[in-house]
Amino acid sequence: MAKNDSKVTDNPKLKEKILSDGQLSLYLEYYLGYSKVYNEESDKETIKIDRKKEFLNLYLYSKPRTPAERLQNKETLELAKKIRSEREQELKESVHGYRLKKDRVINFLDYFKAYNDNYTKKDIRMMQIALNRFKDFLKESYPQFSRSIKPEQMTKDMMIAFVEYLQSRSKGEGAKSIYQRFKKVVKYSIEHDVMIKNPCLGVICKADTQSLSKDVLSLAEIESLIITTYENQSQDIRRAFIFCLYTGIRFCDVAELKYKNIDYSNKLLSFEQNKTKGHSSASGVVIPLNDGLLSLIGDTPVDDGNNPLKENKIFNLPSHTMCLKALRRWTKRAGITKHITWHCARHSFAVNILNNGANIKTVASLLGHSGLKHTEKYTRAVDSLKEAAINSLPELKF
Repeated sequence: MAKNDSKVTDNPKLKEKILSDGQLSLYLEYYLGYSKVYNEESDKETIKIDRKKEFLNLYLYSKPRTPAERLQNKETLELAKKIRSEREQELKESVHGYRLKKDRVINFLDYFKAYNDNYTKKDIRMMQIALNRFKDFLKESYPQFSRSIKPEQMTKDMMIAFVEYLQSRSKGEGAKSIYQRFKKVVKYSIEHDVMIKNPCLGVICKADTQSLSKDVLSLAEIESLIITTYENQSQDIRRAFIFCLYTGIRFCDVAELKYKNIDYSNKLLSFEQNKTKGHSSASGVVIPLNDGLLSLIGDTPVDDGNNPLKENKIFNLPSHTMCLKALRRWTKRAGITKHITWHCARHSFAVNILNNGANIKTVASLLGHSGLKHTEKYTRAVDSLKEAAINSLPELKF
């Protein structure tokens, strides 16, 4: 039957529907990606799958009795498979960019979106930001291309202007990070013959890696945040963010922490950083835990047989988007007007322990930095805070 002949990776898939007369109607089901839908009332994010059907007006006998019926089923099924294969190639040519026809008109914005729809890595959010930032840039600087731009219309001068636009909108490494994602799609399009010439060649987006671009929470603001609670506040999100403030670990790492990462007897947290796992000798991090941090973690849960469930996650967190929304509600209720994200917890941790006398090597080790290059920006931030504190005093006149 058709349902047994369609592979898991086929798109579209060949399927069948039983009719009232007992015959099987063959149709194609297309997978067209998915979208995330946020429901404000339930405060939850759901996944909406986009599919469509195409009925082929081809029919099979559900229970062929004669050689003629079996032969007709075989011929009909072969025709349906051929149509499915042709439709799959058409879909790849028009959407995914595989083996595209030379004369096909391609909208790079649609191509970028299709690339993101099939993207499976953890930086998908940054890929989506890169697309939206490029769209914003076109609206402002090249309005004639705001809805559609062909790959051949993307020039080196346009990329230079795009980099300048990114740097005007993002601080620190933000512009560089977005541009790197953008170049990833350009490179992919070249590899699949969608783009002939690389417009990004020789166009560099430099970042001031020695300056701290995100806001930092002071110890007083952290205390204010901790004492602020409200009805229906997620305790997992609350505990996780406080844990980040006092350990400096990233969102992607705190979301994956398991009880097996905790050495209760020696009061240590050991884990590998997702960002550098597999390509850095400093990917492993060991952080001492005080009693306050251990109370945030809690004891390892056990099953009905009293066996420790060490593979359980410590913090059961929803998506990054949901966690960010919850964090912004929390900081607003605490009277904090700074633009606080989850990564601000890491920066706040580093700046606050440097302010309290920790040396730069210790901070680098706690943050999992392979060298001091990335840690030095925190010392500069501390110097700036000290300078601001001195300048806040009344002007000295004598």
